Amino acid sequence: MPEFFEHVKVVTKANIYFDGGVTSRTVLFEDGSKKTLGIMQPGQYEFNTGKAELMEITSGDLDVRLPGSQQWKPVKGGESFEVPANSSFIMKVKSVTDYCCSFLD
Repeated sequence: MPEFFEHVKVVTKANIYFDGGVTSRTVLFEDGSKKTLGIMQPGQYEFNTGKAELMEITSGDLDVRLPGSQQWKPVKGGESFEVPANSSFIMKVKSVTDYCCSFLD
């Protein structure tokens, strides 16, 4: 993952979930693509997706349970996972975790 993004617009209104346990900002790219950059506090969170997503964990660690699985997969800084469109997934965040979520076509 790059250290920074160039030629982007950032939506100033924060996305706040789970009483502030998860927050992010939307980043819009010139080619029309979109990402969110955020931080998750320790806790368990379930998200629903419309589009497929690539979750890149830049720091921290968590366990994720992906759609169709009963297994928890450990994920730490420098690792990533994909989530299919129109599904839900659960994350058990173990430490403050920084992430970049890319919305895939």
